[in-house]
Amino acid sequence: MYLYLGTLTLHENLFYATREIGRLYETGRYLHNYALTYALELAVAPYFHAEQMPRYAEQLQPLNQRGIYVTPARGTTVTYVLNTFKYADNHYHVEMQPGRFNTPSFGRAKEIAVGSIFHFAVLSEREELRRPRWMRLGLWRSKAEITWEVVEADKKPREQAEASLPLNPLDLAGVLAAFDLISMPPGSLLDHVTLQSEWWLAQTSLGPIRLPAGMAYTFPEDMA
Repeated sequence: MYLYLGTLTLHENLFYATREIGRLYETGRYLHNYALTYALELAVAPYFHAEQMPRYAEQLQPLNQRGIYVTPARGTTVTYVLNTFKYADNHYHVEMQPGRFNTPSFGRAKEIAVGSIFHFAVLSEREELRRPRWMRLGLWRSKAEITWEVVEADKKPREQAEASLPLNPLDLAGVLAAFDLISMPPGSLLDHVTLQSEWWLAQTSLGPIRLPAGMAYTFPEDMA
């Protein structure tokens, strides 16, 4: 098994709304594995959607047949900036006459700042993958640089152990024992996960990377 360890460094502020607290729109310190899979161009969504509905199962599950899987990314060096934005509410009467007021409204975006660093992995069972140096992420299509380390991962017997990176619970074949829940759309992630599983183990410059075997893109019907 090829294991591609990616170190992602932001060159522009990154924004996506992990949660909304009143007028504060907050970006979380994790990157979802769906977003990374699209950003790496391992899956492609058409630019125009007539119904504006995601097609995760249709676009991501073909990677299962190729033996390819992308993990979520954990922010290891993360700083934030707050940006204030303004928009105007234009109220119109039924007669299509303009209202008397044009009152500006304000919101704040909590963005991950330039220089923040994330780590993730790509597993490829059979094929050697293209390793892009740059990708675009988030609502603003923010620029990020990736450096790669490619190593061989060895299969290890089933045991209870902790995974080295965050995981998507929908994609796991093992039995969960303990974890931290990371609530974020379109599906929650887990970090510091201990589970019963067979494992892929790779030695990298960041130390041993241990990931559960058998991960594959899996979707309940309401997400397909």
